[in-house]
Amino acid sequence: MESKSFDYQRIAQGYANDRPFLHRQVIDLVRADLHINRNFQNGLDIGCGAGLSTKALRLMCDKVTGVDISGEMIAAAKAFYKDDSYTFFVSSAEDIKAPAQSFDVATAAGVVNWVDEKEFLPGLRRLMRNQGLFIVYDFWITDKMEGNSAYGDWWHDRYLKKFPRPPRKETVWTREMTLPYGFGIKKQMSCTLKYDFDKNAFIRFMMIQSNVNARIEEGGMRAREAEEWFEDSLKDIFIKEKETLIFDGYYWIFYRRY
Repeated sequence: MESKSFDYQRIAQGYANDRPFLHRQVIDLVRADLHINRNFQNGLDIGCGAGLSTKALRLMCDKVTGVDISGEMIAAAKAFYKDDSYTFFVSSAEDIKAPAQSFDVATAAGVVNWVDEKEFLPGLRRLMRNQGLFIVYDFWITDKMEGNSAYGDWWHDRYLKKFPRPPRKETVWTREMTLPYGFGIKKQMSCTLKYDFDKNAFIRFMMIQSNVNARIEEGGMRAREAEEWFEDSLKDIFIKEKETLIFDGYYWIFYRRY
């Protein structure tokens, strides 16, 4: 898993402070879909970032372990989640050196586009209990804001031209892909999520988007310049104190077959 885009203190702190907690909405959908009304004992969160996805997993586990390839992200997670039910350590997804225990459930939020599944899935299977759940999910900001068409114009005509989307692997994991590694599929669902931002919170959130990070890393713009561009370009977009943004997403529910 490539760590370059995520191994900076600015981004780690942004992940900890400025990402919306949409992970909870996804976990709630999963629990409702599977009629889960109890807590699991041990959960593993792969690619935990600064810990928001681990916090979401904790909602249905007594104890959770978060792993991430970025030391900066793990440091931020440890600073925020200090009680004994959380454990964090640095590890790639493909070579997790977890404590000597099996996990009842594992999550991977926004991770599968960055891993080598041929190396990742065999290692995960060794860590999972038989019939254990593996929940893959992601969500992303869209060009839609409730009742505000000007935002869609800003998104296409200004934002994407200023900050083009960097290339990334887009793979849908199928039954045929995962079955040889011992994982079956229970459900694969798309979802729509909503979150309210004021302008300043929205700018902080956009400053940790991969489009913006790529532009800054390439030396094409300083972080402060990007912030000033958002401040100026969004003056006529955030009319109300808070605006409701629409996120698209998905969740895939796998299980360890044997």
